[in-house]
Amino acid sequence: MAQPASGPRVLTVGDVVAGLKQLLDDRVGRVWIVGQISNLARPRSGHVYFTLKDDRGQLRAAMFQSTARRVAFEPEEGMEVLAYGDLTVYEARGELQLVVRQLEPQGVGALQLAFEQLRRKLDAEGLFDPARKRELPPLPERIAVVTSPTGAALRDVLAVSRRRLPSQRLLVVPTRVQGLGAEHEVAEALARAGACADVEVVLLVRGGGSLEDLQAFNTEGVARAIVACPVPVVCGVGHETDTTIADAAADLRAPTPSAAAEAAVPAREQLEAELFAGLDGLVRAMEDRIAGERERLERCAQALRHLSPQSRLEARRQRLRETARRLGAAARGRALREHRRLEQLGSRLAQRSPARAIAATLARVDALSLRLDRASRARLDGAGHRLAQLGGRLDSLSPLAVLGRGYAIAKHADSAAILRGPEDVAVGDAIAVRVERAEISARVERVRSLPPPGDGDAQD
Repeated sequence: MAQPASGPRVLTVGDVVAGLKQLLDDRVGRVWIVGQISNLARPRSGHVYFTLKDDRGQLRAAMFQSTARRVAFEPEEGMEVLAYGDLTVYEARGELQLVVRQLEPQGVGALQLAFEQLRRKLDAEGLFDPARKRELPPLPERIAVVTSPTGAALRDVLAVSRRRLPSQRLLVVPTRVQGLGAEHEVAEALARAGACADVEVVLLVRGGGSLEDLQAFNTEGVARAIVACPVPVVCGVGHETDTTIADAAADLRAPTPSAAAEAAVPAREQLEAELFAGLDGLVRAMEDRIAGERERLERCAQALRHLSPQSRLEARRQRLRETARRLGAAARGRALREHRRLEQLGSRLAQRSPARAIAATLARVDALSLRLDRASRARLDGAGHRLAQLGGRLDSLSPLAVLGRGYAIAKHADSAAILRGPEDVAVGDAIAVRVERAEISARVERVRSLPPPGDGDAQD
């Protein structure tokens, strides 16, 4: 409806709102605004809506999904932020609002804030719990190195490995360690390394850099990939002062890539020292065993001294011979088993140390085994000689030995009772006389008593 020329100008609501929006677009455009987040909302669409406020006023703000995905940190209620965007009017409600194009935390960098937020989250889940950490194997069959194939970190690891144990097997799992999407490649490389059957430890390494350069190692995906790895993970990222989320999640944090290699690759000198210590322990154990068996033989010999019957003496001799035989067989068997074990250790060490050192070690083992066998035989021969001497002495004290000197033993023919005096026999009794190699049957014709020496003649 046309208005009178002289009357007031009348505008529609839409005209006013559209005019204000155009005015803001033309005169203001994009601005930086600082304020505190309140009324934060995250609907399913992925957009983020909130209010920016201070002690003098408040302003509605909208951050669409495409922008929200690029924000490194998580906006939180009450957080002081610096928002950059288009100041405009939301025509449907006639409200002034800021369409956010960029959002940063006030007073701290976005990456640093994202680092702190993620660290608190994963720590609350227990991913950094020391009780979850696994021990590194002392002699890993193979070590996987997850890093850039062209970086200085890989060269450092190779140099340390060659110095400490030239025969150590390494598997390089290449990945990007910097740039957009690098965190996904690192997580996939960790999964591939852990899936290798002979890999027993994984090194995750890269050189130093800024917080932006190390961003791939400050992501949730990499942290969870480290925890999910079936073998221990050593993280050596950056320099000594750099600390990442990956460091906290790893089973062992090394300050540098070289330190990570030092922790995982065993030293050849230490392996050789452990081998020689094992050999010394074996020699001492065998010497103790021989000393124990020698004491046992001496106790057996002492017990034999208290036995006079020849039959029991012979049985004891037989048992001692059997004991000596078993001792010799056991000593030789133990020496043979230990020799074979040392040969196996030497074969394994031959893959990790110079052949000359291994050959010298095996020669020493052979010499010790020979000395041990000779010492065992000498001890057993000495014990047998002493046993023979003891047997001879016991034979000389045996009643049967007296018969050899011309004496005889008489007893009744129908019983085993020995005749000890004239009262034990009568004329006409049948008797048996035992001499050295025969038994004589006789009959008593006369019994004549003999007086003690010096008392006179005998009587019938």
